[in-house]
Amino acid sequence: MSFNDMKKRSSNTDFLKTKLEEMNDKKSYKDDRFWRPQLDEASNGFAIIRFLPASNGAELPWVRVWNHGFQGPGGWYIENSLTTRGEKDPVSELNSRLWNSGTEKGKDVARKQKRRLTYITNIMVLSDPKNPENEGKVFLYKFGKKIFDKIMESMNPEFEDESPVNPFDFWAGANFRLKVRKVAGFINYDKSKFDSSTELLDGEDDKLEDLWKTQYDLNEFVADDQFKTYDELKDRLQTVLGKDVDTTIAPTAEDADVSDGTAKAEEAFGGSSDTTKDEGEDALSYFEKLASED
Repeated sequence: MSFNDMKKRSSNTDFLKTKLEEMNDKKSYKDDRFWRPQLDEASNGFAIIRFLPASNGAELPWVRVWNHGFQGPGGWYIENSLTTRGEKDPVSELNSRLWNSGTEKGKDVARKQKRRLTYITNIMVLSDPKNPENEGKVFLYKFGKKIFDKIMESMNPEFEDESPVNPFDFWAGANFRLKVRKVAGFINYDKSKFDSSTELLDGEDDKLEDLWKTQYDLNEFVADDQFKTYDELKDRLQTVLGKDVDTTIAPTAEDADVSDGTAKAEEAFGGSSDTTKDEGEDALSYFEKLASED
């Protein structure tokens, strides 16, 4: 910047005001491409969605992402796991050593640091009573093991009188009735189910092709820029835990204490089991909120 440019800028209060406003604005972690059902005061919700087929250039209609979210003396560890890409991950290695230590304290810490599974797919919202403006639009949808199990059950029915259905098929798929309840303090999806097989948009190829072209590329969620390197993750893990993770085998009594933050994290994930409150979007939203408050 030249002296004359500096002189002009110094008298430009609008420029300084704009920059100050940008500095004061907190980073938003909300991605408007994602849809989630709006719940009422009792944590109940209902919507009808349609899972969409693989988008152009994608092998599968979904991607699967493993992540970690836990708190240590040095702050929060909120990172995607390299195991998503079939690579070694420092947290998984540490958890293996803790679990194999043979102590209950070691296993307890490993449970609190366990990886969490999230699926991401494209959907079309058919009915959204709380937000009808979403109807007929394509969104990304993030879900966990419970809903994925229902998808697998529809493709591999248990009984002989049931025909397999590919929920992601435009012509032979099925609408999904998403029913959300709060049971024993946890979000529950057990009453959600697929309707009978039906064509989407009356099976009209022109409309379906236009819809297909609007779908989001899921590859971005497993791209290189979504993951730190092994060494970067290891450095972050050591900062969070406040110790050299290479020498950590069994935790001390202090390590095994459940802090308030860790307790909240377990609540967000639904405890240590994948089959309780396992919906990944709830957990990720919780950690994104924490990160935005730093």
